[in-house]
Amino acid sequence: MPAAFPDFRLGTVLATSFTATLTERRGDAVERIPTPQRLADWLAVSGLAVDACTTAQLELARDLRESIHAAATAAALHEALPASAVQVINDRSAQGRAAAVLTPDGERRWQLSSATAVEDALGVIAADAISIISGERDGKLALCASPTCQAAFFDTSQSRTRRWCEMNTCGNRQKKARFTANQRKNRTAVE
Repeated sequence: MPAAFPDFRLGTVLATSFTATLTERRGDAVERIPTPQRLADWLAVSGLAVDACTTAQLELARDLRESIHAAATAAALHEALPASAVQVINDRSAQGRAAAVLTPDGERRWQLSSATAVEDALGVIAADAISIISGERDGKLALCASPTCQAAFFDTSQSRTRRWCEMNTCGNRQKKARFTANQRKNRTAVE
């Protein structure tokens, strides 16, 4: 029986969804792509299906993920982007040969080459990261307010004041902690 893996956290922005394959970076980290097959699974649910992934490709993916996280974090903090992270992102983007194709129903899909499908998929992710980190897209990079998360996310809300990478995880956890603390405080005040 295969081991159970944590669910993927999928958002609307490809690059930051990819960085969310490692969560709780400041707490008990949760690796969501621990095996090459899980990377293939994540790519498939993200519209970048590949036949298979190797251990070497998993390492390339993790290197890209950490580079995007480092660059996005620096951008959110208005700091200089780490040169090594920029190099990895640029290299992955340049090495990918995916083509954007238009479907008959007017949607964009990615066509990956069979020989380099994983590298092509990583190129698409890197190009997406470049578009959000460079400020080309309408939105703002921010860091999750959860002290155990601190994930970089792309805020496209109208006010650009989102505090959590995901309300149904980090946001709810923080709301629950505040509620519990208030309950304790109220009980103490009554006694």
